[in-house]
Amino acid sequence: MILKNISSDFAVAEQLSPADLDTLASQGVKALMCNRPDGEVADQPAYAQIAEAAARAGLQIRHVPVVSGAITDQDIAAFGAAFAELPRPLVAYCRSGSRSASLWAMSQTSAGADPAQVLEAARAVGLDLADSVKRGTSLKAAKGSIPHYAVLIIGAGAAGISTAASLLKRKPGLNIALVDKAEKHYYQPGWTLVGAGVFQAPQTERSMACLIPAGVKWIKAAVTAFAPQTNSVQLDDGSTATYDRMIVACGIKLNWAGVEGLTETLGRNGVTSNYRYDLAPYTWKLVQGLRSGKAVFTQPPMPIKCAGAPQKALYLSGDHWYRTGALKDINIQFFNAGAVLFGVKDYVPALMKYIEKYKATLNFSHKLVKIDGDSRTAWFEKTDAEGKVEVVSTDFDMIHVCPPQQAPDVVRSSALADAAGWVDVDQATLRHKRYANVWSLGDVCNAPNAKTAAAARKQAPIVAHNLLSDMGVTQGVAHYDGYGSCPLTVERGKIVLAEFGFGGKLIPSFPQWLLKGTEPTRLAWILKKDMLPPIYWHGMLKGREWLVTPEVQK
Repeated sequence: MILKNISSDFAVAEQLSPADLDTLASQGVKALMCNRPDGEVADQPAYAQIAEAAARAGLQIRHVPVVSGAITDQDIAAFGAAFAELPRPLVAYCRSGSRSASLWAMSQTSAGADPAQVLEAARAVGLDLADSVKRGTSLKAAKGSIPHYAVLIIGAGAAGISTAASLLKRKPGLNIALVDKAEKHYYQPGWTLVGAGVFQAPQTERSMACLIPAGVKWIKAAVTAFAPQTNSVQLDDGSTATYDRMIVACGIKLNWAGVEGLTETLGRNGVTSNYRYDLAPYTWKLVQGLRSGKAVFTQPPMPIKCAGAPQKALYLSGDHWYRTGALKDINIQFFNAGAVLFGVKDYVPALMKYIEKYKATLNFSHKLVKIDGDSRTAWFEKTDAEGKVEVVSTDFDMIHVCPPQQAPDVVRSSALADAAGWVDVDQATLRHKRYANVWSLGDVCNAPNAKTAAAARKQAPIVAHNLLSDMGVTQGVAHYDGYGSCPLTVERGKIVLAEFGFGGKLIPSFPQWLLKGTEPTRLAWILKKDMLPPIYWHGMLKGREWLVTPEVQK
């Protein structure tokens, strides 16, 4: 193993073996970066082997694979982001070390490093990186000055847009940029009603351009790497953006590939999900067409977006079959990876009445792992009280799937993440625990609240106030109580309006005489169907903080 020490805290090396890593750790190395794709040669150790050995040696490691002789601008940006984020001393390696050295030179000069100093450091260890320095310098010239923002918001979903609007409400003219590649914005809570034939899918869709608050810069790109140590992010167009303060609100990843065979059969063979805009109408088509047979509804391990949505699909489907007289010939099965019907026990009695009404069978501790659409068969991992796992199967005529969910990959691999991959925040202030100029809200943060649009609606003004307090614009600190709302649509025309905070504490928005949240009511249905959509489009996304103005502790 030969290291070429380009600086006191960075070196490049040829291909490492797992046996080398203990030696590197003993020499004080803190992190590794692999710039070699797997499978270049037959005897090359796989990255997974190196990563496993790195973990044993206490080294951080990152895989930034780059094809020799075909380095792209995105490769350079990815290397630069990982270089900025990983602890030092750092060793980057490839087949011979030259690829890693070239990437270093290009990333450094494209970010503004003195080309002469980069060349001198490389020559000191016998490397001629003149071509790499030239390319990096050209990249810097092409990009011009790196754009800088007072506030950079990652994600233009419900949380991101509403926070931008709340910031501008408190400080007009604030220099804000929103980063999101999507051209469309969706009112996702409406998809449950699309799947029941109450809404049409286009009612839940708007163009992103019409929702970005006036005065906010919209960066139409996706973040490929966070570098909070340098207050910067790398984007998928190869550019960099820097900030004084950042808000991470990039949502949750629906891991459709987490169930074997699911992606191949979604939208056909009776396999559907209200968790996708294009599939919710198929749910309604299946419900209308089913007159007899088995209807299966699934729920994966928590956390998930809107924990009540999997059973809302069950209730609304059961209600349709009940009203049309088909229910007597339909076997409804609910397979839940969890151990309870709903996490807040106060709402369970009302929900159980509808489980009984629709004659649904509850199968707890069953995690969906595989689907074969052609044979209409689903397989589950069933865990018993002793923790033993067995795989069981069921046939189906239709199946509504809630996919497993996790934090976005770019967050999971970043320094912002906790051990489970979510942005690591203080649950009361929503400020990052390690990076004081970073806040997070919505589905991507690790506050232990329900991941719902209602939670984001309550969080947005809290984050806006606390960020501006940090700037000296507002006074005091606002605290989040964990509020979330899950309108459990138990039948067409009635809803159990679950509203609760941290620890399952009930936090009703209305007096009990007007709307008793633990019982199904017509008023809650009217709120969900007729009032919440306009409140979302014209209130929440516009910074109108009806019923969610934060309480400030001074």
